[in-house]
This record gives sequence, structure tokens and C-alpha cells, in this order.
Amino acid sequence: MGGFEGHLYPGLSLFFYGLYHARLVFRALICDCPLQYLPRHSWSKGRWARLQQVHYVGLVKMLSACVMVAQELHSIPGPLVLITKLYHQRDFFYRKQWQHLTLYMTYFLSGSIDVVSQNLLPQRCAALEQGAQALGVFLHLPLLVSHMQDSEGVELQCHLLLIQAVFLLTLVVIAELWAPNVLQLWVMKAFFYMITGSWLMQIGFMLYKPISGYKWMDDDKNDIIFVTTFFCWHVAFIAILMIWIYGFSLWWYRYIC
Repeated sequence: MGGFEGHLYPGLSLFFYGLYHARLVFRALICDCPLQYLPRHSWSKGRWARLQQVHYVGLVKMLSACVMVAQELHSIPGPLVLITKLYHQRDFFYRKQWQHLTLYMTYFLSGSIDVVSQNLLPQRCAALEQGAQALGVFLHLPLLVSHMQDSEGVELQCHLLLIQAVFLLTLVVIAELWAPNVLQLWVMKAFFYMITGSWLMQIGFMLYKPISGYKWMDDDKNDIIFVTTFFCWHVAFIAILMIWIYGFSLWWYRYIC
């Protein structure tokens, strides 16, 4: 996730994916329906009825992964190679770019499994979808830990806080494999997805396009301390956003639909 765009696009994808899960869990809570199999109503009986029954979330995840891969390849100055031989030595090239591409491929795999399970199989296999999702989140964690080896100061603090959010998200999605319809786990999953996405976008702004116009200084303790403060503000903002989503969903499904 190098550069501003490399943090912005994945952050947006994770944030909106968390919003989608928040909508699912609050709709299931208010309408008293299963989390995994929410009812879908066709608006017409004509030729578009089948199209309206298609689940598009998997397709959106695949498209997002393709956009992120294209952005990553565009940021590489030369041809994408894994190993090159210079001065009779073996050297790995673009180690961080290969980490990013590995992560994006897990998103694409998860989206592909969602499409197959929700639209092509005779009966949806929710466990398979959750397994692919858990695999992607689990791989995110060691890649982030390895990604910090060259970091220091503000960047290091930013990624430590990001790892904290991803670690908690990993615990939730793994627990969900054994308890797929527990509302509390779905609420926590949506919460941590949105925190991870919003903080990833914030990292892009702090490191590459600071809103104040002044670069964050690695040798300034005040800057490093305020990184943690901003992260806490993100957590509080997401909590308030979750409460607002629940209130809006309650009003929509009780009085509008």
C-alpha cells in the first residue's frame, strides 16, 4: 500500500465493506431475520427479475481488488519481477509491492468465492464465504508485521495501531467460523472493518498529504503522541457512526419499508 492512493483505495474498500456489514446486522436485528440469508424481494416479474436477485457484493470485492492491483502495478517504475541476478547474487525485488499484491489477491479470492456461493451454487455455502474472508484477514496480519521492518517514528506508530485493529478483526472473523449467526460478532466485525478502513485512509493523509500542509516529524514526540490520539478519535467516530446507522435503520425498516 505504497503512496497516498495505495492507502486510500484499500481504506475506502474496507470502510464501505464495514458499512455493508453494519447494514446487514442491523437489518437482521430489526426485521428479526437470519443474518446469513436475508430476504431479497424482486421489484418486477419481467426479464429483470433474475438480475435483481443477483448478489453484487462479491463482484464489487473483485472489482476493488482489480483496481488496487492496477494502481500497484502503475506505481512500479520498472517491470514487475520477483528475483533478479546482479553481480552474481540473487536479489528479491519489490518486496513491499509483492506483499500488497498478495493481500489484494486474497480480496479477489474472497470475492470470487462469494460470487460462486451466492449466485452459482444450488445452495449458498456461507461457511465457505466466511472461511475465505477469515483467510484474507488472517494473511493481512503477518504481512503488516513484516511491512513495518523499515518503518520508524510516525509511520511506525501508525502501523502499530493499524495492526491492533487488524488483530482484533482477525479474532472476530475466526470466532465467527464457529458462531456464524451471533449478532455481537457481526457488530464487532463491522466496527473493526470500518476502523481499519478509516485509519488506513488517515495514514495516507498523514504520511503523504497532511491536511495542515506541514509534514509529520519522526523526531517530534508530540507528533507521535497525537497519532495515538487521532486513532482514538477514529474509534469514537466509528462508534457514533454505528449508533447513527442503527437509528436510521430502525426508522427506515419500522416506518418506511
